[in-house]
Amino acid sequence: MDPQRLRQWPGPGPASRGGYGQRPRIRNPEEWFHELSPRTFSFHFRNLRFASGRNRSYICCQVEGKNCFFQGIFQNQKKRHAEIRFIDKINSLNPDQNQCYRIICYVTWSPCHNCAKELVDFISNRHHLSLQLFASRLYFHWVRCYQRGLQRLQAKRVSVAVMKGPEFKDCWEKFVDHQGRSFPSWEKLEQYSESISRRLSRILRFANQNNLEDSFRDLRLGSPSPSSSRSDSR
Repeated sequence: MDPQRLRQWPGPGPASRGGYGQRPRIRNPEEWFHELSPRTFSFHFRNLRFASGRNRSYICCQVEGKNCFFQGIFQNQKKRHAEIRFIDKINSLNPDQNQCYRIICYVTWSPCHNCAKELVDFISNRHHLSLQLFASRLYFHWVRCYQRGLQRLQAKRVSVAVMKGPEFKDCWEKFVDHQGRSFPSWEKLEQYSESISRRLSRILRFANQNNLEDSFRDLRLGSPSPSSSRSDSR
């Protein structure tokens, strides 16, 4: 089997409830899947208002399709942001264009403006993929070019949202070596999530207003209607 392609789920068998085998994690033979330690997760994914010293960016990614399943963790490395490594990996898997795939990413920081552009270019040419980003924190959210990056993602059918309790719990259960321990929530998690979510909503709402204004401007600047042409000619 080609190791670069998405592997099919096992067929019927006694391995799990309902007579079906466990879904495998598909690993790059050159880059094994390493679960995050609880300490790494708690430090880097904590949605603090002032997250100093957290220079690493992590992406916990899950790809699901009709007959495939993949999980991977990516972090920035050697001047290559985690988003670029994620894109390279999905391209290497070469998902079947005749199938639809859902990609969910839990990220410590929302993408920078350059990575947002790369993600837009990546998803624009792959209509068989749907991409959802859940961010713990917003990266330089007060800088205009970073806001524009988030707005472009939303405009190009990339769902951008803020991680809340259920997303943190899901990320913990799927990507952390928790040794059976339940997700250890922290103080003000929901309060900070709501605050960050409102901030993101304002950024994306501003984009929608701009798009609406552009649409009206296009209508005003468009070619004249036949009736207006006749009145101008008189």
